[in-house]
Amino acid sequence: MTPSKPALLQIYLGARHLVPLIAKPFLKKRLRAGKEHDTRWIEKLGQATVARPAGALIWLHAVGLGEVLSLRGLIAIMGEMDPTAHFLITSTALSSAKGIANQLPPRTQHQFLPLDAPSYVRSFLDHWKPDLVIWAEQDIWPGMVHDVQKRDIPQALINARMNTVSLNKHMKARRLYQSTYQQMDMITAQDNESAQNLQALGARKPIAINPAMKASAPALSCDEQALKNLQKVIKNRRVWITAPAHGPDADFAIRAHKTLLAHDPTALLIIAPRDVRLSLPEDLPRRSKDQMPSGPIWIADTLGELGLFYRLADTALIGGTFNDIQGHSPWEAASLGCAILHGPQTANFASDFASLKRNHGAVPVGSADDIANALLHANRDALTQNAMSLIATARADLRPFAQALLSLRGRS
Repeated sequence: MTPSKPALLQIYLGARHLVPLIAKPFLKKRLRAGKEHDTRWIEKLGQATVARPAGALIWLHAVGLGEVLSLRGLIAIMGEMDPTAHFLITSTALSSAKGIANQLPPRTQHQFLPLDAPSYVRSFLDHWKPDLVIWAEQDIWPGMVHDVQKRDIPQALINARMNTVSLNKHMKARRLYQSTYQQMDMITAQDNESAQNLQALGARKPIAINPAMKASAPALSCDEQALKNLQKVIKNRRVWITAPAHGPDADFAIRAHKTLLAHDPTALLIIAPRDVRLSLPEDLPRRSKDQMPSGPIWIADTLGELGLFYRLADTALIGGTFNDIQGHSPWEAASLGCAILHGPQTANFASDFASLKRNHGAVPVGSADDIANALLHANRDALTQNAMSLIATARADLRPFAQALLSLRGRS
């Protein structure tokens, strides 16, 4: 006898049928506000905008740009192990589509995740027919998991992150998430705290601590001609960057740069904002206006070019570490040879920054004076080498993990 569904799951599955009543007006309002893609917003209604490739297809989902970028290493290795496989990445944020556009691994496509309504998910699954579904980090939708399970498609939740604050929120709907997690054929977590919290929510499968996904991702690519052009302009200047920058990061960096300029008047600070609408002085030259870095500060306010900007710098102050954003990934900068500085608020990447600290691969800073002191006196070569050693280890550890995921396709 098939066990009955928990009441909360039944309520959720029933409520999903109401989503189409508000979906189009909701998405069109976001479209007018510039929060949805001009032509691809219909993907969120389950309408594919590209054809499905022939053969096996592995679907991976992550919510935003950083999470999506972190999947590239895993996809690259799975692609090497199975040269016949194709990959679909889905995400929800507009920035993720723009940021991943020029960074997709071979045989990989991107689409926006459909809203969790039965008709939208059915259309999506009918078109893509995935052979394996991989959910990354936190963005997991009970209705979709249920629909995938009904088609007997294996599923995995990888690199899961669940701190105490998130656990307390999820506990209010524990039976719903318990039902969802128990559909997974594999669950891995970023750290022990996340693993314990997932078990508290009812996840039954053994929860392993997976390799450092973000650390193992390939270096971001860039436009080589744009790089050469900028290098000609910058020449021998000392360059450092804060990215992806929020207001407090930019404020601390500008103040630290004033100190650095007293020692090196030619030094250049690049500010690459997380949101290109970030309020910054209007008189500063901007990449979005095709202005070159002619003064002491340059605003790199374009999407999808972090691979270019990190290649210009020798040190990176990681954004979001001076406010409640709680940090962004340090690995994209580290993999391109930047010495890493970061503020005190790093909860989103606690294990990553802790690993860098243990291995002397980053410098924590708490003020503009700390940043200036690190820029002037830190051993950048040692910091870079130590971080690169961690990246090499992560990439090696990813291979057996990728093989374990591929093997799920043959589960009975």
